This record gives sequence, structure tokens and C-alpha cells, in this order.
Amino acid sequence: MKEQEKKRDIIYYISRFDPERDDGPHVEQYTVHVVSGMTVLDGLHQIKHEQDATLAWRYSCRMGVCGSCAMLINGVPMLSCNTQILDVSDTALTLAPLPNFEIVKDLVPDLNSLFERHVAIEPYIQRDDKEEMDTPTGQYFQSPHQLEAFLQFTFCIKCGCCMAACPTMATDPEYPGPVALAQAYRYNADSRDGGFESRKKKVACAHGVFSCHYAGECSNVCPKGVDPARAIQLMKKDLVLDYLKLKKKQKPSKVLGPPAGEKKPPIEFPPFTVEQK
Repeated sequence: MKEQEKKRDIIYYISRFDPERDDGPHVEQYTVHVVSGMTVLDGLHQIKHEQDATLAWRYSCRMGVCGSCAMLINGVPMLSCNTQILDVSDTALTLAPLPNFEIVKDLVPDLNSLFERHVAIEPYIQRDDKEEMDTPTGQYFQSPHQLEAFLQFTFCIKCGCCMAACPTMATDPEYPGPVALAQAYRYNADSRDGGFESRKKKVACAHGVFSCHYAGECSNVCPKGVDPARAIQLMKKDLVLDYLKLKKKQKPSKVLGPPAGEKKPPIEFPPFTVEQK
């Protein structure tokens, strides 16, 4: 057997909690037979298949795209699907659900509060031309430079790692958190959007953006390099300039219609791969 294929035993110390049975979380120990390339998620599947079928966690894509499998790995919020075991430890792992969230069961956090905070900051393009929004005649113009102003912040997968690492989230239950605040800035910075005034009421409140004291942990743990801490500081700057009446009012970009006399050809649906009855 090649050196990289040799198995070694790694101890998984997993926080367990069943709300229907337990008074509180407790730790259980499992031994995982690890080969090079195995991820933390692979180890959990091995435990479930071979040792304890009651173990619960959340996962979906296994490719670091959906964000479902985020958990606390050796004290750090990470995605278990793209964290290789031997990159983290060669002796033992401690796994727990993301902090700053309620626990559904074992390693499954309740992310409802994340999504509710995200929805509250109105994360969508807002404009006055409702008729154009409902029945578009073209596309809203945006230059590559204008796209670059917010592109980095569009990569958020709502995994919750930043929320789990945020010290303000741990002490202020009304704080919107880095996911919501970074996405608020993402839309405010979008040249097609005109919703700054509406979002300002939600992010500049007593428990809003200025509650962030720039610990930077949200950016340190983000698996997609979104850098929510930077977005939050940029939004603070915009809010201060707006308060001092020094911020330039952004006029949403105009509609760039099709060339005169030309229309885009209709897109034909591909044929069904299964015969329809």
C-alpha cells in the first residue's frame, strides 16, 4: 500500500444534543479510519454508516457551494466538505454546531435567524421604474468597473460561518450580523439600485452597523473570501458621508434597450428527453 493510502486512526470528539432526549449538549467519541484526501464530512459519513446511525448534521453539494455543512471544527467555523482531515489534525478533531445559533440536533444549527436578518435588509434591486422592473424592455446598463465595486460581496453562500465567528453576534441578539450587513452594502453599491434610503433605516439603527467593532473574524473564516468586515466598514463610511450630506446621490443606471429596429430572437425550449403523454 502506498504511503499516502495508509490509514491512520483519528479521534472525533463530537458535540451531541437531541432536544427530545437531552438536557444539554454532551461530547461523544468516535474513531475514524482516515486516508489522505478524506474530508471531515467523509469522516462523519463513516461514523454514521459504521458506528452511530443517529448522528445528525446538514450537508448537500459536497463541493463548497451550498454552505450547508458549516460547523465548528477544532474551534473554527469551516465547511466540513472542503476541509481535509489531515490538513487540520493528525490525531483528533472536535466538532460542534455553529455558535450564535440555536441547535436543531447534534451538528445542525437553526439558520432561520440568519435568513430572517438577510431578508430584513431588502436584498434585491430597488428602483422607481416599477413598470420596467415588471415588464423589462432591455437591461440596466452596468460597466465592468461598476460591477467590480460590489462583485466580491456577491459570492456569499449563506453558510453562517461569519455569523458564528462574530463576537458582536454573541453579545447582541438584535445585531443583524455580517451576512445581512455585507449584503446591504452589496446592493447599495450596485449601480442599478436605488434602495439606499430604505436600507439605511434598517442598518443605521441602535443595534446596526456601528455595533461592529471590526474584530475581522467574519472575514477570517469566510470560505469564499467575501470579506464582510470590509463591506461593513465601507457602509459605515457611506452612512457618515450621508449624515454630513457629503455623499453623492446615486441615480440608478438607465435601461439599455435593444438596438433600434432589432429584437432579440425568441429562445426555443429544448425538446423533452422523456416523451410526454
